[in-house]
Amino acid sequence: MRVATDIGGTFTDLVYVDDQGEIGVAKCPTTPPHFEQGMIDVIEASGVDRRSIETFIHGSTVIINALTERKGVKTGLITTKGFRDVLEIARGNRPDLFNIRYAKPAPFVPRYLRLEVTERLNYLGEIVEPLDGEQVRQAVEQFRREGVEAIAVCYLHAYANPVHEQETVAIIKRLWPEVFVTASHEVTNEWREYERTNTTVLNSYVKPTAASYIDRLQEKLQASGVDSRNYIMQSNGGTTSFNQAKEAPINMVESGPVAGVYGAAVLGQIIGETNLIAFDIGGTTAKCSLIDKGEVKITTDYYIERTKHSAGYPIKVPVVDIVEIGNGGGSIAWIDEAGSLKVGPQSAGALPGPVAYGLGGTEPTTTDANLLIGRLAARNFGYRVDLSRVEHAIQSKVAGRFGMSVEEAALGIIRIADSNMLNALKLVSVRKGYDPRDFTLVAFGGGGPMHAPILARELGVKKVIVPTASSVFSAWGMLMTDLRRDYIQTYIKRLGDLDTGELTRVWQSIETQALRQYEAEGIAPGDIMLARFVDMRYVGQEHTVKVPAPGGEWEGSTLSELVERFHSLHEQMYTFKLEQAEAEIVNLHVTAFGKVKKPVLKKLDPRERSREAALIERRPVYYEGEGWVETEVYDRTGLAPGTGIEGPAIIEEKSTSTVLHPGQKLVVDEYGNLIIHTGVK
Repeated sequence: MRVATDIGGTFTDLVYVDDQGEIGVAKCPTTPPHFEQGMIDVIEASGVDRRSIETFIHGSTVIINALTERKGVKTGLITTKGFRDVLEIARGNRPDLFNIRYAKPAPFVPRYLRLEVTERLNYLGEIVEPLDGEQVRQAVEQFRREGVEAIAVCYLHAYANPVHEQETVAIIKRLWPEVFVTASHEVTNEWREYERTNTTVLNSYVKPTAASYIDRLQEKLQASGVDSRNYIMQSNGGTTSFNQAKEAPINMVESGPVAGVYGAAVLGQIIGETNLIAFDIGGTTAKCSLIDKGEVKITTDYYIERTKHSAGYPIKVPVVDIVEIGNGGGSIAWIDEAGSLKVGPQSAGALPGPVAYGLGGTEPTTTDANLLIGRLAARNFGYRVDLSRVEHAIQSKVAGRFGMSVEEAALGIIRIADSNMLNALKLVSVRKGYDPRDFTLVAFGGGGPMHAPILARELGVKKVIVPTASSVFSAWGMLMTDLRRDYIQTYIKRLGDLDTGELTRVWQSIETQALRQYEAEGIAPGDIMLARFVDMRYVGQEHTVKVPAPGGEWEGSTLSELVERFHSLHEQMYTFKLEQAEAEIVNLHVTAFGKVKKPVLKKLDPRERSREAALIERRPVYYEGEGWVETEVYDRTGLAPGTGIEGPAIIEEKSTSTVLHPGQKLVVDEYGNLIIHTGVK
């Protein structure tokens, strides 16, 4: 049996698939700060035989939480002489251009804990000045006196040659074996000093937290009788071992959300859809990502806390290209100083949660609004719902302020949340040169199926897929993932100066490293798959485009093919191409997959289901432009494959509802996925 758990801001989700292809799900409240307890709770709630769990995959928000809440450890930085202030200098581009009070984000390491040592490499990785080991020793002693718990080491041009960083780490471990250490070449081999230094610092900052968390997780699993192969979801859409995750925890920064994106890509392969927009609405946030021709987009230009007013903090590791906003089921509706209604980014979280939970929440949320207008049923909440309290909260906080009915106020909350989400969907599609009409929306998370049908219609998307186990689909995606590692090496060469023989040797060196690491973990050579990419740009440009690259030995025709791909992708992304301009390679990128056995999905048996038996009730639901409409409500688990339903209708499952608006149609496919035709021509 394969089991996956995903710890979110509000709920901890579980999905399991047994050897017969049967899928089971469970959901429990998240238990901060002891997140591992929520994981044990959800395993208990699922009723699975713990001794039968062969593979356990885990996704968690513990790393992003430690960063955003500043709950890492006291960290010191050792860097090349003259580069002590690179974290302070950062980048000169200001997001808030006309704000004269703008201040750069404060570094995670204060200046007195940023120490310099004498050493120098040039951009080719050649030693210009040897490392002064005595200065490293002095730095270690100073950090010990200051009570530092983790050390980051980042030297100039270490991406080209890590020899000085390796020497430094050896000295630190000899002098202070118990301290946590990260060298930049261990987490990224891309250039850009500020981004590389910040990534190294953040990895060290959360390393003790991650190690403690993963150790507690391991202990909890073993104590509860689980003896399995254990993996953790990474931000690049693949999994890695517990031990590897403890060494480079920064790769877990988007551990949970990206699993849903990868799951959408796998689902697309199964049902024959390759152009997809993955859309996940949870309790706290909404996330979306575009999948083009079956390919999940990966970027190393990732930031945390980046807003229109703040430059944020760069993390230069491979992350699924995802847009995330603070709008989810628990997002609070509030009125700003100008008297305008807003929704999010503040969230009621798991505790006290929406007013409907009855756990002390007093501020109306998106979930409360959906409940009030009939899209959700009180019987499906895990709490005793007092609908009068929900109505009072929306009346006193919103409706009364604007002189409108409580239904109009609830619909207003939903419309504003929808508007925020629509902007995010446009950021991953229209803003990047893609026509949404060419894509299908995959909606999941607790709120995805409720909001997606109307958002898809506004965006021009013709079809929405609500997958089986939609409310826990990110955990489902983890079950379908392979092991994955990304090896990115800066290699700046103009194509006119390129030595294809040398380049082939560099490719082979990177790929050999990948093969050896997987084979050391017991992955058979036949189960390892390698894919090449190059980051390219026109000479003189700043930005790059990631271009799929052919394998094997390179020759002249290979370069011609690569340049054609680059021109085409550049035009798609930036609306122009410069065919007469010279192009250059900036980075070489090898993605190494370690294939693992995946469950085979079981098709539904139509004899066990029928539309008539699935009809639960008819109840009034409030629709925009329609008002209250008597609506048929179906139990999703009772719908047979091939069943067609016309809107308005509600399809309920225990932890979410799919809202089919007037004029929309739905059909159930052979796997139980809901295929919605939005009415867009």
